[in-house]
Amino acid sequence: MKKAKVIRAVFLVLVILGIAVLSYRLSGQNKKQTQILTAYGNIDIRQIRLAFNATGRIKELLAQEGDKVKSGQLVARLDPVRYEAGLFQARAQAEAQREVLARLVAGSRPEEIAQARARVKASRATLTDAELTHRRIKKLALTRSTPQQNLDNAEAALKLARAMLDEARQALILAKKGPRDEDIRAARAQLEAYESALKLKEQEMADTSLYASDEGVIQDRILEPGDMASPQTPVYTLALTDPVWVRAYIPEPDLGKIAPGMKAEVTTDSFPENPYQGWIGYISPTAEFTPKQVETPELRTRLVYQVRIYVSNPRDQLRMGMPVTVTIPLSQSKNPGPQTNESRQGG
Repeated sequence: MKKAKVIRAVFLVLVILGIAVLSYRLSGQNKKQTQILTAYGNIDIRQIRLAFNATGRIKELLAQEGDKVKSGQLVARLDPVRYEAGLFQARAQAEAQREVLARLVAGSRPEEIAQARARVKASRATLTDAELTHRRIKKLALTRSTPQQNLDNAEAALKLARAMLDEARQALILAKKGPRDEDIRAARAQLEAYESALKLKEQEMADTSLYASDEGVIQDRILEPGDMASPQTPVYTLALTDPVWVRAYIPEPDLGKIAPGMKAEVTTDSFPENPYQGWIGYISPTAEFTPKQVETPELRTRLVYQVRIYVSNPRDQLRMGMPVTVTIPLSQSKNPGPQTNESRQGG
């Protein structure tokens, strides 16, 4: 009997110890769970619609649906014939005006000044001859040995010779002074206008090529070679695959536990063994009802706040609309971590 009582006492002690250990573990698990916030959402892929910044007929498309492209990669070209003609004309106008300005700035050449001096000498000789002729005819006219018409012609020739000499002298002065400052400034302004027009034509020519604005995957090829393109008509839809972001929803009581920049972990049903590292990029300032497509065990009728968690996708396994589970450790600091432009600008 004494031995049976001892066994029962030992058994009772072991039961009590087991209950204590189990209670301790359960309390630890509950405490650990309170340190983690769980949210549910879906993968969203950011998209860019690539369009030409020019109007024309598409000559060549260099990317297919599903192709991976890098930032700055050439993906399409327009027929450049019209733009090449305009560029050639603008270059010719600018070059011609450069020559005009260079001629004005250089001023008169020594040969031009020498030519002006020679014209002055020639005009002076013509004037001397006209003066001698006028004196002779005037003497004859006094004795009525020549008609009055000859005297009138001689006087007209003398006046013309004097005017030509004066014109030659003024031309020599202008040749020595060179072009006016006003003419040089006007020629320089005209050159600047032509150069601006040339830059515009060069940019229009560059706009006949379409480049990928970021790294991603061609999701849709909307137009084909031969189609007319314009800035209002996208040619491709580019999906930005890294980083992607999760659209999740947080209940109002948990809103104060998170902040932009906090780290998060994302898991999917497709790859449960591969968690993805991410960070909170944006928290909505307004509340909404939980969307029906979000798979959450909690009530769907209460108000929640949209949260965007940006996720690195190096293996390209995350797809548009894929349901995911987001876990956010609450023990971490709320100091901002890696953020996107969208998170800094408030979404």
